[in-house]
Amino acid sequence: MGRLFWIIMAVIGVLLIILISTNDQGTVLGIQNEKFGNVAYISIWGALIGAAILGSGMRFGDLARQLVVWTVIILALMGGYLFRYEAQDIASRFTGGVIPGSPINRTGDDGRTEVTLIRSNNGHFEARATVNGKSVRFLVDTGASSIVLSYRDAISIGINPDNLAYTVPVMTANGQAMAAEITIDVMAVGSIVRTTKKVLVSAPGAMDSSLLGMSFLSTLSSYEVRGDRMFLRD
Repeated sequence: MGRLFWIIMAVIGVLLIILISTNDQGTVLGIQNEKFGNVAYISIWGALIGAAILGSGMRFGDLARQLVVWTVIILALMGGYLFRYEAQDIASRFTGGVIPGSPINRTGDDGRTEVTLIRSNNGHFEARATVNGKSVRFLVDTGASSIVLSYRDAISIGINPDNLAYTVPVMTANGQAMAAEITIDVMAVGSIVRTTKKVLVSAPGAMDSSLLGMSFLSTLSSYEVRGDRMFLRD
């Protein structure tokens, strides 16, 4: 093993000398320096691992089984790393299908953040967002000009709606109602985040659910509906 070690070290030294001496030429034996260096690097590691295995004294059958096991483990780790984003996307799609309004996050081909919403069983698009760190379920309403929090949801995020002045008229499914304007620190629909947003809080009993209106949708680069999916692009 000692002699083999010094032979490998000598080979490493020779390869380094070749790379240094041919640096200005850019190639070694017609191969680009970078590719030659990568091949040399892999070959050296292969030789070291091979020498360690051969020097372990293991029988060939045991050695073959160990190689197969480690090959499977390495390939599994590499596959998990290479397809980690696809795995996250599958998990998000599963969650979005099971829990209505759950945003499905992905990065588009142009590098922009994209969030997909799946139409709920009631026929509407809903979005489970976080407002000041608290979860709120919104009904996506392109006909609403503002983000409107229901009285109940305002309480859930820590707002005391009894201290608000309800002076802003809003249209609801039950007709005109009054709302109060407040400012929230942060709001996120999936990976799309907005800070310091003005929103409205509806008066008690005026609305059953919160509305995600144009004051949020207009900040996006685009949004569209295709079939049972709504795509929000940051």
